[in-house]
Amino acid sequence: MRVTSKNEILNEFVTPQGEKIYELIGKSALTGETTRHSLAHIIIPPGKSSALHFHKNSEETYYILKGEGWMRIDQHEFSLQPGQACLIEPGEKHQVFNQGKTDLEFLAVCAPAWVPEDSFEVGE
Repeated sequence: MRVTSKNEILNEFVTPQGEKIYELIGKSALTGETTRHSLAHIIIPPGKSSALHFHKNSEETYYILKGEGWMRIDQHEFSLQPGQACLIEPGEKHQVFNQGKTDLEFLAVCAPAWVPEDSFEVGE
C-alpha cells in the first residue's frame, strides 16, 4: 500500500522544456515499486510544452485538472479542457502545449508503469 500527495514530493523532475513532473506512484522504490501502472501529476507553465516523444510499451492517459492544453498526437491536433481525458497508444508521437495564461495541470497514468527507458524523443 502507498498513500502520497504531490506536496510530499521534494524532488520533482523538471524537463529542459519546463514541465514539472511529480511521480506519485511508479516503478522506483521511492514511488511504490509498481509494475502494472504509474501515476504522475504534471504542471506545464504558460508558454511551455512537453518534448515530442513516444513510448514503445506504455499506454498513457492524460486527465486535465486545470488550464487548457493543446495536444498533438501524430498528425492530429486538438485542445483539452479540465475534466477531459486523452488516451495515447504505444508508438503514437505526442506533445502537449500550454498556450494559456495559467499553469496547465494534469494527471498522467501509464500502463505498464512508466520507466525512463520507454520514452523516446523525436526530432521535428
